[in-house]
Amino acid sequence: MTPPKAVRHLTPEQLSERLGKPVGTLKRWRRIRYGPPFMYIGRDVRYRLADVEAWEKTRLVTTAA
Repeated sequence: MTPPKAVRHLTPEQLSERLGKPVGTLKRWRRIRYGPPFMYIGRDVRYRLADVEAWEKTRLVTTAA
């Protein structure tokens, strides 16, 4: 039996570094329901890496060749 794949969670600080956006911007995005899905674990905000990657793919703009 294969063990379940570990789910990686990012803190707002880690996501901020990944996206190059200030933590305050991520906080505003959460308030207006923009950006990648997030969750609360207790009082802490976390982002699942798979959700962040899926959200990033939706932001991809391709040019016509």
